[in-house]
Amino acid sequence: MPSGVTVAVVGALDVAKELGKKGSTSDLTLFNVVHDELAVTLVEPTQFPEKFAPLLVALGMADHCLLIVPELSRPVAEAIATVDSTPVPTTVVLGPAVGDGEVSKVLKGSRLESAPRHPLDLPKLRDLVESWTAVNVPGTPLVPIDHAFPVKGVGAVALGVVRRGTLKAHEKLRLYPSPKSVEVRSIQVHDVDRKEAGCGERVGVALKGVEADELDRGQVLAPEGTLLVGSQASGDAFAKCRYYRGDAGPGAAIHAAIGLQVVPAEIEALSATEARFSTDRPVTGAAGDPVYFLDLGVPTGPRIVGRATLRTVG
Repeated sequence: MPSGVTVAVVGALDVAKELGKKGSTSDLTLFNVVHDELAVTLVEPTQFPEKFAPLLVALGMADHCLLIVPELSRPVAEAIATVDSTPVPTTVVLGPAVGDGEVSKVLKGSRLESAPRHPLDLPKLRDLVESWTAVNVPGTPLVPIDHAFPVKGVGAVALGVVRRGTLKAHEKLRLYPSPKSVEVRSIQVHDVDRKEAGCGERVGVALKGVEADELDRGQVLAPEGTLLVGSQASGDAFAKCRYYRGDAGPGAAIHAAIGLQVVPAEIEALSATEARFSTDRPVTGAAGDPVYFLDLGVPTGPRIVGRATLRTVG
């Protein structure tokens, strides 16, 4: 069973800090809880709503989501629309200023209509998140990178969560979407040296064969030949966000989000059965991954256009 779980805490910026100890901070802030043999990482999209990408990245990192509804404001409405567009298992947390009836009206017809709901009770939320686990996905190792930095005497260090398989020290992997091959020099899990790390665990990985300034959020550590790479992509089963008020269509300049990558893109075709788009740089992913289309310039309403299922990248 996975011994780590990552939880996105969205909708309010004053809850995650009450549930865990503050760790890394950037446009995201991470908070950590170690309880018995389970390590919980809470991810807060600190720069949302000023920036939209941190919200989607936090959800992309997460095994579960705590959707905090302190009030029915525009930022909270956008968070609701975005969470509704993702498959992340979600628990809705009601602040004292909103009633269950009000929230039921907002969520009616969405996947969140049937999501569990709890009042904003911090001790009970701590117990709740400490009862969750990540899904154990077998196969070859896959680690999306969310932060990276240089360490004197060690070299380049990448942070991320093992999303598939088991990561082992000294194995050679590709740094997707680049063609670069790297070696896992060492692994740490919550500052403890390890020879390997399993699915769901958050790792710090010292890498040989790459400099820290060559590492970016959204890159993925995985064996050669296991992911697709390119700047031309297609998907199917496009589902438009029912709250989106813009008119993004063929020819529109948007952003595409695959995994933790958020890149400028152009829509080439968009319908209920097809989504074709090009990106301004190579991206990586696997068939079946969700891809999200973002309209960061829309004047009103949520910035998420919709979601499709990735089919090809080349």
